[in-house]
Amino acid sequence: MQSVVMGLLAGLVGFASSFAVVLAGFAAMGASPAQAASGLTVLCALMGGLGIGLSWRFRMPVSVAWSTPGGALLAASAAPEGGFPAAVGAFLVAAGLVVAAGLFRPFARAVEAIPRPLAAAMLAGVLLDLCLAPVRAVGGIPWLALPVVGAWAVMLRLNRLWAVPAAVAVAAAAFLAGPGLPAGLGWSAPSLEFVRPDFHWGAVVGIALPLFLVTMASQNLPGLAVLRANGYAAPLGPALVATGAGSAAGALFGGQLVNLAAITAALCAGPEAHPDPARRWVAAVVAGAAYLGFALLAGTATAFAAAAPPLLIQAVAGLALLGALAGALRAALAEEATQVPAVACFLVAASGLSVAGIGAAFWGLLAGGALWWGLGAGRAPPR
Repeated sequence: MQSVVMGLLAGLVGFASSFAVVLAGFAAMGASPAQAASGLTVLCALMGGLGIGLSWRFRMPVSVAWSTPGGALLAASAAPEGGFPAAVGAFLVAAGLVVAAGLFRPFARAVEAIPRPLAAAMLAGVLLDLCLAPVRAVGGIPWLALPVVGAWAVMLRLNRLWAVPAAVAVAAAAFLAGPGLPAGLGWSAPSLEFVRPDFHWGAVVGIALPLFLVTMASQNLPGLAVLRANGYAAPLGPALVATGAGSAAGALFGGQLVNLAAITAALCAGPEAHPDPARRWVAAVVAGAAYLGFALLAGTATAFAAAAPPLLIQAVAGLALLGALAGALRAALAEEATQVPAVACFLVAASGLSVAGIGAAFWGLLAGGALWWGLGAGRAPPR
């Protein structure tokens, strides 16, 4: 029962704490409500199926999650030329890069060699605009946003794990008590909608590469570290190949990347899941089963998000990402000698700059990397 309860908790927290981020990303990429619902459904199905399969195969708690930083990246980016089909093409390229990282270890090591302060600064720049949404919501729709922010703050003091789910629940209650759902809106059976990919070089460079990098740096590598910290010899290569191939298949139905989980992995891999490390894989299997159940609710969640004020959904997503923003800023500015390149990367990534159809995340990494090289890594920059 201990493993079952912890697995259910991991599944609930994993879905409720970040589905708004994923939906905001789909909307920014130009997805229709039906395409967004299809993407959310296939992501839940992949998270559940891959989590169950990898945990069963390796008898260790291998938790799989969607790329929350990737969703934030999409939400902070402009829709590419070619609309959502071009975004799907970028998803496919990013998934192929994940498979390549699993098959060719030197490629994975090259990704790992990207300076951590720059990767963290790029992520922080991507997250900044969405994390400002709660402030905008309090100013624009205070009667809806203030109860949400208040519930989040109170639960943050009582139990951090439940802060964002509490904010989601209060947002739903506030919306139902105010504007209310449109007539006839209720549960709808999940359905998948095929999206023919379209490949544009601007989307490949401006979306696929940053999506791959933030997913590797902020999800896969921390997820690997969580497993190793709990004594598991994590199968990185097979996990990357499986999640990358699954992401490629899911992209055809609107999904972005899935990857090794970090936060939910800590719930399933720690002693709270079971005193015996050899039995903790059961918790990850139960979490996977919970995600399969949430796939049945993806259409309803998407319909609610489409009916609610966009600023309210963005506010919930921003609250979900505040912890990630704090961690990224802390990692970006940890070393005084590398703070200037990191700040430059952060500012460019946060600026919304778009040149030749390529988004700000790529240019931020490029600007930070140029300064890093010019000033000399590990050498204090001139004041």
